[in-house]
Amino acid sequence: MYELKTKETDSSVIEFIESVDNTRKREDAYRLLDVFTEITGYEAKMWGTSIIGFGKYHYKYESGHEGDAPLVGFSPRKAKISLYFATGDTQREKLLKDFGKHTTGKACVYINKVADIHVDILKELIKQSVMFLKETYPNQ
Repeated sequence: MYELKTKETDSSVIEFIESVDNTRKREDAYRLLDVFTEITGYEAKMWGTSIIGFGKYHYKYESGHEGDAPLVGFSPRKAKISLYFATGDTQREKLLKDFGKHTTGKACVYINKVADIHVDILKELIKQSVMFLKETYPNQ
Protein backbone atom coordinates (compact mmCIF):
# COMPACT_ATOMS: atom_id res chain seq x y z
CA MET A 1 0.00 0.00 0.00
CA TYR A 2 1.14 3.55 -0.77
CA GLU A 3 2.75 5.29 2.21
CA LEU A 4 2.31 9.06 2.51
CA LYS A 5 5.62 10.90 2.73
CA THR A 6 4.17 14.16 3.99
CA LYS A 7 2.85 13.57 7.50
CA GLU A 8 2.47 15.84 10.48
CA THR A 9 5.58 15.71 12.67
CA ASP A 10 6.71 17.04 16.05
CA SER A 11 9.61 18.96 14.49
CA SER A 12 9.96 22.62 15.45
CA VAL A 13 8.54 25.16 13.00
CA ILE A 14 10.84 27.86 14.38
CA GLU A 15 13.94 25.66 14.02
CA PHE A 16 12.94 24.93 10.44
CA ILE A 17 12.46 28.63 9.62
CA GLU A 18 15.79 29.45 11.29
CA SER A 19 17.47 26.87 9.04
CA VAL A 20 16.43 28.77 5.89
CA ASP A 21 19.69 30.14 4.44
CA ASN A 22 18.30 33.11 2.55
CA THR A 23 17.65 36.01 4.97
CA ARG A 24 14.79 37.52 2.94
CA LYS A 25 13.12 34.13 2.56
CA ARG A 26 13.48 33.53 6.31
CA GLU A 27 11.88 36.92 7.06
CA ASP A 28 9.09 36.14 4.60
CA ALA A 29 8.54 32.78 6.31
CA TYR A 30 8.03 34.54 9.64
CA ARG A 31 5.61 36.99 7.99
CA LEU A 32 3.67 34.10 6.44
CA LEU A 33 3.69 32.26 9.77
CA ASP A 34 2.01 35.28 11.37
CA VAL A 35 -0.58 35.67 8.60
CA PHE A 36 -1.52 31.97 8.38
CA THR A 37 -1.73 31.68 12.20
CA GLU A 38 -3.86 34.83 12.49
CA ILE A 39 -6.30 33.83 9.76
CA THR A 40 -6.67 30.10 10.52
CA GLY A 41 -6.43 30.21 14.31
CA TYR A 42 -4.43 26.96 14.12
CA GLU A 43 -0.99 26.33 15.55
CA ALA A 44 1.65 25.82 12.87
CA LYS A 45 2.90 22.24 12.50
CA MET A 46 5.63 20.74 10.37
CA TRP A 47 4.42 18.33 7.67
CA GLY A 48 7.30 16.25 6.41
CA THR A 49 10.62 18.04 6.47
CA SER A 50 9.73 21.30 4.74
CA ILE A 51 6.01 22.18 4.82
CA ILE A 52 4.50 24.37 7.53
CA GLY A 53 0.82 23.43 7.76
CA PHE A 54 -2.21 24.74 9.62
CA GLY A 55 -5.11 22.57 10.69
CA LYS A 56 -5.73 19.25 8.99
CA TYR A 57 -8.36 17.23 7.23
CA HIS A 58 -8.79 13.63 6.14
CA TYR A 59 -9.47 13.05 2.45
CA LYS A 60 -10.57 9.97 0.58
CA TYR A 61 -10.63 9.83 -3.20
CA GLU A 62 -12.89 7.65 -5.34
CA SER A 63 -9.78 5.60 -6.18
CA GLY A 64 -9.64 4.58 -2.52
CA HIS A 65 -6.50 6.63 -1.83
CA GLU A 66 -6.84 8.49 1.46
CA GLY A 67 -4.77 10.40 3.95
CA ASP A 68 -4.38 13.51 6.07
CA ALA A 69 -3.19 16.88 4.86
CA PRO A 70 -2.97 20.41 6.24
CA LEU A 71 -5.89 22.71 5.42
CA VAL A 72 -3.40 25.32 4.20
CA GLY A 73 0.33 25.80 4.44
CA PHE A 74 3.54 27.09 2.93
CA SER A 75 7.16 26.18 2.41
CA PRO A 76 10.08 28.59 1.93
CA ARG A 77 11.89 26.52 -0.71
CA LYS A 78 15.20 27.47 -2.33
CA ALA A 79 13.74 28.58 -5.66
CA LYS A 80 10.37 30.00 -4.61
CA ILE A 81 7.96 30.04 -1.70
CA SER A 82 5.23 27.44 -2.14
CA LEU A 83 1.76 28.26 -0.83
CA TYR A 84 -0.64 25.36 -0.35
CA PHE A 85 -4.36 25.95 -0.84
CA ALA A 86 -7.25 23.62 -1.66
CA THR A 87 -7.38 22.31 -5.21
CA GLY A 88 -10.68 22.19 -7.06
CA ASP A 89 -12.01 25.41 -5.55
CA THR A 90 -13.21 27.77 -8.29
CA GLN A 91 -12.95 30.75 -5.92
CA ARG A 92 -9.17 30.27 -5.78
CA GLU A 93 -8.74 31.23 -9.45
CA LYS A 94 -10.88 34.35 -9.01
CA LEU A 95 -8.82 35.50 -6.04
CA LEU A 96 -5.51 34.78 -7.78
CA LYS A 97 -6.36 37.30 -10.55
CA ASP A 98 -5.61 40.15 -8.12
CA PHE A 99 -3.00 38.34 -6.02
CA GLY A 100 0.14 39.82 -7.52
CA LYS A 101 3.20 38.19 -9.08
CA HIS A 102 2.87 34.38 -8.86
CA THR A 103 2.78 31.14 -10.79
CA THR A 104 0.61 28.10 -10.14
CA GLY A 105 0.94 24.35 -10.18
CA LYS A 106 -1.74 21.76 -9.54
CA ALA A 107 -1.77 22.19 -5.77
CA CYS A 108 0.63 25.07 -5.17
CA VAL A 109 0.88 28.78 -5.76
CA TYR A 110 4.48 29.94 -6.07
CA ILE A 111 5.80 33.37 -5.14
CA ASN A 112 9.30 34.84 -5.05
CA LYS A 113 8.67 37.06 -2.04
CA VAL A 114 5.82 38.41 0.07
CA ALA A 115 6.46 41.93 -1.27
CA ASP A 116 5.26 40.69 -4.72
CA ILE A 117 1.74 39.87 -3.51
CA HIS A 118 -1.28 41.53 -1.92
CA VAL A 119 -1.41 40.22 1.66
CA ASP A 120 -5.14 41.03 1.90
CA ILE A 121 -5.77 38.67 -1.03
CA LEU A 122 -3.53 36.07 0.65
CA LYS A 123 -5.76 36.28 3.72
CA GLU A 124 -8.84 35.74 1.55
CA LEU A 125 -7.19 32.76 -0.17
CA ILE A 126 -6.46 31.21 3.22
CA LYS A 127 -10.04 31.78 4.47
CA GLN A 128 -11.55 30.46 1.24
CA SER A 129 -9.36 27.36 1.20
CA VAL A 130 -10.18 26.44 4.81
CA MET A 131 -13.90 27.03 4.21
CA PHE A 132 -13.88 24.99 0.98
CA LEU A 133 -12.12 22.02 2.60
CA LYS A 134 -14.37 22.07 5.67
CA GLU A 135 -17.41 22.03 3.37
CA THR A 136 -15.91 19.32 1.13
CA TYR A 137 -14.84 17.13 4.08
CA PRO A 138 -17.41 18.02 6.77
CA ASN A 139 -16.96 15.08 9.18
CA GLN A 140 -13.60 16.06 10.61
